[in-house]
Amino acid sequence: MADTLSYTYVIVGGGIAGVTCAETLNLLRTDSSDRILLLTESSLVKAVTNVVPLGKILNRFDVEEKSTGELASANNIDVLLDQLDSIVSENHLIKTVAGRCIHYRYLCLCTGARPNIIDKAKGNANVIGIRDTESVEEFRKRIHTANRLVVVGNGGIASELVYEVDGMEEIHWVIKDPYISSTFVDSGAATFFKERLNKKAGTEKEKTIYKRMRYTEQQEEAGAGSKRGAALGPDWHRAFDIHKHGDDASRSGNKVTIHHSVEVEDIQQISTGLKVLLTDGTMIESDFVVSATGVVPAISWTSGCDRPFKLGPDGGLFVNWSMETSVKDVYAAGDVCYAGWEQAPHWFQMRLWTQARQMGAMAARSMAAKRAGEEIYQDFCFEMFNHATTLFGYQVVLLGRYNGQGLNDKYEVLLRMTPGLEYIKFVMVDGRLQGALLVGETGLEETCENLILNQLDLSPYGEDLLNPDIDIEDYFD
Repeated sequence: MADTLSYTYVIVGGGIAGVTCAETLNLLRTDSSDRILLLTESSLVKAVTNVVPLGKILNRFDVEEKSTGELASANNIDVLLDQLDSIVSENHLIKTVAGRCIHYRYLCLCTGARPNIIDKAKGNANVIGIRDTESVEEFRKRIHTANRLVVVGNGGIASELVYEVDGMEEIHWVIKDPYISSTFVDSGAATFFKERLNKKAGTEKEKTIYKRMRYTEQQEEAGAGSKRGAALGPDWHRAFDIHKHGDDASRSGNKVTIHHSVEVEDIQQISTGLKVLLTDGTMIESDFVVSATGVVPAISWTSGCDRPFKLGPDGGLFVNWSMETSVKDVYAAGDVCYAGWEQAPHWFQMRLWTQARQMGAMAARSMAAKRAGEEIYQDFCFEMFNHATTLFGYQVVLLGRYNGQGLNDKYEVLLRMTPGLEYIKFVMVDGRLQGALLVGETGLEETCENLILNQLDLSPYGEDLLNPDIDIEDYFD
């Protein structure tokens, strides 16, 4: 007979959204009889640590790998290594792959997303997706015996991979856009970053590895080969040594060739590795290919559910502002969900660690409030898009409509750039700040937050707004 368990709250997923949800529920729990279960496929989970406020909304943080035992003991929650199979919402019940039946009062789905491996590469063992700790470990093993690498993708992981890898004879970076790192920045910032990428080849760059605990997967518990780890967090590359070692490994950078405005046409296996054909006719020989081309919501378990979930246009679980799905008492947070509420003028959804954390906390607050019969309001963090990360060795802060998203090209841009030091971009509409891109240690994060939220008319200041001789941080405080 299958195991039958019963919990007040069941959270599925050991990534940032799921762990944040579980930790927040533990803090909000007022009834000691309320039990919390975190269901995860991996014995390693991702927890947010070292949170540093950069403004009222914006935070910079690290993501630390923890063992499930450490998480459970620190938060007085139960953790179960298993995989969601189906949901019988009529009976408030989930079934797992291992045959367990778990009753819930409230369920939060944080199953994340899976790498969107390029179509031409599916099933090829020499093409790997970078998404979680396990895939980075696989990448580390491969670079020790490889000299030629192709990286496909133009987001944060691809950008950092190209910058951080050392000791390769050739790196080919294939991007479908006219400039690098377009997921986060504009062409001007891309040029700023490219200078850092080019200079790296001539500089000795020693890497500081984050000190962190390492745990071994318990394969017999999780089921060998069945695990899908949680997504990487910010600064993931600093926790891994992704340099090639050995007599032939140079620490003086790589020859990076960037292929702009192209995609992969075909990938063929040859005796010396792979032959990659691009849509512009270029042919590249490589030892292996890294696909870092985004993610798609992981909802394969929905096929066995008794009630269909409403999905968003991107295939994610449709949620309202309190993170409720279309199925009663079932919530969702993080990469698996689609933000279906009427959004604030300066907020939009991107599948990032920051939003996974914010959504996980919001789902916890909503479930706890429903349990207590209380009314709550949406968290203030959803008033404005905000994200802090690191690219090419620089701190990068994105606020509001930082690339003019949704403004129909009816905006003007103010720029200030000091090569090698900072790149500041303000997106203005009718004299009011709508978004900001801050690269480097600018100290303008909180000021920009305030100016975007308050919509103060800055027309009188004109281009002097970014005059280096004027300290706007003091002026608008």
